[in-house]
Amino acid sequence: MNINLHIERLVLDGMPFSQAQGAAVRAAIEAELGRLLSRGGLHAELHSGIALESVRAPALQLRADSTPKQVGQQIARSIYGGIGR
Repeated sequence: MNINLHIERLVLDGMPFSQAQGAAVRAAIEAELGRLLSRGGLHAELHSGIALESVRAPALQLRADSTPKQVGQQIARSIYGGIGR
């Protein structure tokens, strides 16, 4: 199964990240979400190839000292909570 995921916009409102750190967050999201999807797959309702305008995902609890990579991984896990098995 091929999975194509497109995140049109990611807003990190209130996060003290530079542009380079924002890119690191994005890269961590992509890597972690790819890992989760390859291991666990998609929710059965999404197997038909539908496009979603938005995804309800569990809330995040971020720590003030979180690195961009940690933030990206947490975001990916939250997204996966809304689309995964």
